[in-house]
Amino acid sequence: MKFQKRWQLLSYAEVVLYALGFAVLCYFITKNVVISLVTLLIGLLLFILIKKPWQHNLFSTSTYVDAHVSEASFSSGLLLQPEDSLSNLAKLQRYKVAQELSVKLGSLTPPIAIKQALLVLLGCVILGIVIDKLQVFSGVDQILNNPNNSEQIQFIATDSLEGKSIVPKIETQVIKVFYPSYTRLSSTSSTNPNIKAVKGSTVQWKLQFDHTVIEPVLDVMGEIKPLKKIGTGYQIQLPLTTSGFYSFKFKNEEGTAFTSDLFSLEAIPDNPPEIEILGLEQYTYFDFSDKKVVQLQSTITDDFGIDEAYIIATVSKGSGESVKFREEKLNFKETISKGVKSVRATKTLDLNALKMEMGDELYFYIEAFDEKQPKRNVSRSETYFAVIKDTVGEQYGVEGTLGVDQMPDYFRSQRQLIIDTEKLIKDKPTISIQEFKSRSNELGFDQKALRLKYGQFMGDESEMEEAPAEIESHEEGEDHDHTEDQESMLKEFMHDHDGDNEHNLVEQHEHENENDSEPEDPLHDYLHNHDDPEESTLFEESLKTKLRKALSIMWDAELYLRLYEPEKSLPFQYDALKLIQEIKNSARIYVHRIGFDPPPIKEDSRLTGEIKDIENYSKNESKEAEQPFKVIKEAVSRLELLVQKEGVYKENDTALFTAAGNELAQLAIDNPGKHLQVLQGLKSIENNTGRTLENYRFVQKGLLLALPDTPQKPGAKKMYVDEINSLFLKQLEVYD
Repeated sequence: MKFQKRWQLLSYAEVVLYALGFAVLCYFITKNVVISLVTLLIGLLLFILIKKPWQHNLFSTSTYVDAHVSEASFSSGLLLQPEDSLSNLAKLQRYKVAQELSVKLGSLTPPIAIKQALLVLLGCVILGIVIDKLQVFSGVDQILNNPNNSEQIQFIATDSLEGKSIVPKIETQVIKVFYPSYTRLSSTSSTNPNIKAVKGSTVQWKLQFDHTVIEPVLDVMGEIKPLKKIGTGYQIQLPLTTSGFYSFKFKNEEGTAFTSDLFSLEAIPDNPPEIEILGLEQYTYFDFSDKKVVQLQSTITDDFGIDEAYIIATVSKGSGESVKFREEKLNFKETISKGVKSVRATKTLDLNALKMEMGDELYFYIEAFDEKQPKRNVSRSETYFAVIKDTVGEQYGVEGTLGVDQMPDYFRSQRQLIIDTEKLIKDKPTISIQEFKSRSNELGFDQKALRLKYGQFMGDESEMEEAPAEIESHEEGEDHDHTEDQESMLKEFMHDHDGDNEHNLVEQHEHENENDSEPEDPLHDYLHNHDDPEESTLFEESLKTKLRKALSIMWDAELYLRLYEPEKSLPFQYDALKLIQEIKNSARIYVHRIGFDPPPIKEDSRLTGEIKDIENYSKNESKEAEQPFKVIKEAVSRLELLVQKEGVYKENDTALFTAAGNELAQLAIDNPGKHLQVLQGLKSIENNTGRTLENYRFVQKGLLLALPDTPQKPGAKKMYVDEINSLFLKQLEVYD
């Protein structure tokens, strides 16, 4: 029984030595007593379960003694049995074994690796001392023991009087967040100074100090907000509009300035509704005999609640200048309740009910609004199309020597420009200035493109040509004689209103010399003569005047669009459209769309393969590249000198690290928590509370990781870069 107890005690001692070794190592790494004690308890529990000292009972002890003491003669089990139940021979053997074991068990050692446990403990102590000297885990120590990780706001003096002055501490701190009413979220109260809330929320801080403080202020990204004294404490309330960082500052009764660490303000944006259209192709075509029905199924979701959603359907009829649009606002089959976060909306679009005919097109999309205040978020789906195929089309042919009745393909029509301009004027109060100017400028460009396209029919071949002046018509209403054959031949191709050849579509010329030996070319009046801009068109004099006037008006329309004054441009656009309609209704013969005219080929050099006169294009250009995050890079270089102890901290270093902190804050404004500890380290360097080698290294590493990747610049590479190697290096950066 004594040997059994000794065996159990040594087993428990082994467990304690192992657990104590790991606890000591944990203390050297974390410098935290609480964490070390927790590690000790966990280690004790773990090694007790592994070693199981309670299993060393009398029977296991007897088995061990029989195996290691030869004098026991495998009879130690007799000592565990009652003497009355043994035979005389067994009693004699029992007596003999008892005499032998009373001498031998004192020198018998239990199977416990106590020396190994001592070596493990000693090794952990030595390893912990080495880690402490080399400061391998200095970052862990700083993070775990940093008072900012606790929810209590701590203050430090900004000058050398910290040890001589009373440091006021916060007795109570309450931070409340009041969410916008449309989110339907109740207000929350917390002591955590790192705030994360919905954009538009109101944050309220209530602080109470144990000593008198003077001029307490809240510093939000350089903007100073004084705290109001209410009772025995101080209070401030601010709206959360953007993400950033903040800290508190004050002075004590002796005039010593104190500041807190930086804390994060993260404004979570209210996302617009998400629209998903299910099981519908982008383009849907119908024959005239088909059942022209579109089944629209969609899912609309929002993070806080949907205000309204509907379908915008636009029916397009006609083509070219005759195109007409009709826009309708359609409600879904289901009633969408305000505030619902997700809804499945359906609608059956009957093209016949929309009064669509062959060749008509339907454009529709879903528009949804949420309940965000003061301005709602809006999102729209992609545009879907439903088209009724037009099986009947007009074909034009050439008869005789007359031209082809084919309308040229225009760019954006004047009617479409008017519609878009009116829509821009209507949307002006609801869109930003930048978007308004951009759309107005785009309409001005489209107006220019339309003007240049019409100018081609007047022989204007230069896009840089000055605005055409308004030309007055000096036609003389001469009556020309025509034979009956000519009248019958041209009858189908002319407008004959009040008289023959009213619009002079084909000018008639009488030969002054009937006997002229050189016959007149019958196609002379129909050719596109590039040498004479005034004659390079098929239009007669009155139509040329109208078209010139329309081009002049288009100049004025484009001018006011470029000046972001669409209201003044609209009257000119209506005048241009009126003239274009008159020209269209009057003319019946048009030139074909002008295509590409290749330069003439020299037959003598064709297919010879001579390239001596062909030179490569080369261009030299130098640009000044801006160096982003210049201050952060300078701070990294300066920290390297301080780490290598090649210099001492100077007064101008404070300005450098302050500028680096501002630059890093701008970089981290979208995710304040990511670089919060680095900013706190920079602030401690500025305040002369963290000018240690460990903090220099920690801040330098954080600044290097915060720098974005440098964009690739064109240039010669001296080595081959494998894509797999690039991915490997990028993965290493993630876990750095």
